[in-house]
Amino acid sequence: METAAGDGGQRIRLLITTPGVSAFERELDGGTVVIGRSSSVALAIPDRSMSRRHAQLSCKDGSWLVEDLGSRNGTLVNGVAVDHPLEIEPGDVVELGGTTISVMAVGDRQSVPGPALPTGQTVYRSAVELLLEQPTSAEGEADAERLRRIADRLGILNEVHHALSGPMSLNELLDLILERVFAHLQPQQGAVFLKEEDGSFSCSASRSVDGADASTLCSRHLISEVVDKSQTALVFDTLLDARFKEAASLLDAGVRGLIAAPLLGPDGAMGLIVLCSKATVRTFTEDDMKLLTSLASIAAMRLRNLRLAEAEAERRRLERDIRLARRIQVALLPDELPAIEGYAVHGGNVPSRGVSGDFYEIVRRKEGREIVMMVADVSGKGIGASLLTGALEALSAAPIENGWPPEEVFATVSRLLFARTPPEKYATAVLVALEPSSGHLQYASAGHTPCLLLRNKGTVEHLESTGLPIGVLPGATYLPAASQMDPGETLVLYTDGITEAENPDEEEYGNDRLDVLCLAHRNDPPETLAAAIEEDLQQFAGGVAFADDRTILILRRNS
Repeated sequence: METAAGDGGQRIRLLITTPGVSAFERELDGGTVVIGRSSSVALAIPDRSMSRRHAQLSCKDGSWLVEDLGSRNGTLVNGVAVDHPLEIEPGDVVELGGTTISVMAVGDRQSVPGPALPTGQTVYRSAVELLLEQPTSAEGEADAERLRRIADRLGILNEVHHALSGPMSLNELLDLILERVFAHLQPQQGAVFLKEEDGSFSCSASRSVDGADASTLCSRHLISEVVDKSQTALVFDTLLDARFKEAASLLDAGVRGLIAAPLLGPDGAMGLIVLCSKATVRTFTEDDMKLLTSLASIAAMRLRNLRLAEAEAERRRLERDIRLARRIQVALLPDELPAIEGYAVHGGNVPSRGVSGDFYEIVRRKEGREIVMMVADVSGKGIGASLLTGALEALSAAPIENGWPPEEVFATVSRLLFARTPPEKYATAVLVALEPSSGHLQYASAGHTPCLLLRNKGTVEHLESTGLPIGVLPGATYLPAASQMDPGETLVLYTDGITEAENPDEEEYGNDRLDVLCLAHRNDPPETLAAAIEEDLQQFAGGVAFADDRTILILRRNS
């Protein structure tokens, strides 16, 4: 541990006052003393706003000098920043973070109180500690006077509680907060600053008795000390505090006295209340500091409740929108699948977020001589994706009904979708045209996951992609492809919400596992195969929520 080495120089006595800690005295007899919050320095002070090695005091030629050691928050002597070794003497006040050191000559005696407010200096106190602090008697104050002062304060808090308890909007709440604060603390200017989602602060309400603009009362220094550290600030004179030298708007307005308290919530400060006054009009006190902290606590609780109520109302509105979107989307899906002579069919869609970005349909065309099956998966999830599925269904309806081949349907729809949506909006899809009498298949796949044709001989034929996803390029083209579906064989069209489902180890279900399962159930009816896939998926996921929509369309040609 670093110690002070005495050299017989001038002795001085220090009164050290730190917020939340009992004040204490220390006598120095020459040498050099390092001050900071590190336990290894000679004068260790439990002040989190101090640097580990903040400053040092040294005695040279009978004089004491203070020197800042590159601290984060700087060192002040009588409100002036220390940028070189500066001589100090009895009567001077040194500020290090939130700590003040009053310099006294040996023989001077001051009573050492609890956490104190040094007259004429800037003070920061933990807002939580101020709220929990028990009321104490002022010097010479009788018990009856103390009780009356406490009762008056409780009466104010109860009155404000009652005033803020009714239903109101955010603007009404903030205006009422300032109204009550002005009534009881009588500042010249006041403002409430709330933290935005991007971390910036905006003036959400302000008031002034002299017509001055109170929206400029916030400074970077106040945000750092009051919001970031959840402290209440009491500034007796901004001109004597070098930390406010860059707050030109405050100084130009003649602001001298200032108090600011954080609006504390469970996750930190949501903002702050700032009050100020000119020195000739109003000087704020320790009681003002405590009262503003209590009023800010009440305001923060009401503000949080208001935000929770607004969030709940927004959640209910969103749920209503999702239910409506789901009803609209379900209307686009087939009410019932067509009966196809010689075939059995099953389809299903399970959204991951109430509404789905997947789409499927099966329709007759060419007077029943051809069946068209389509499964699509649009980019994104939720309501935005569901809206895109509606557009995809509308754009593809006419080309399909008009008997176009799958590759021409996709080329046209891709061009139209590209022209109507931003680049990040696209869809993968597969479209199969089946001639039921012969089992002949024509298909196109727009970047879609390979569909499965389960053969009688126990193998799987994959219907691979024949072009880019729909909507990626305006002039995308798709190759035609064909296959043959014999009696006893099954065609499985699905979206990647099935194969990309994850288990607790973040492993994907995968195409291979789906192939094996489908082959094991290739002779089952379509609805039995679909149930087997869903059961295996649930077992594999092990309770992990499905991140994507799951859609499947199964067609089996009877033996």
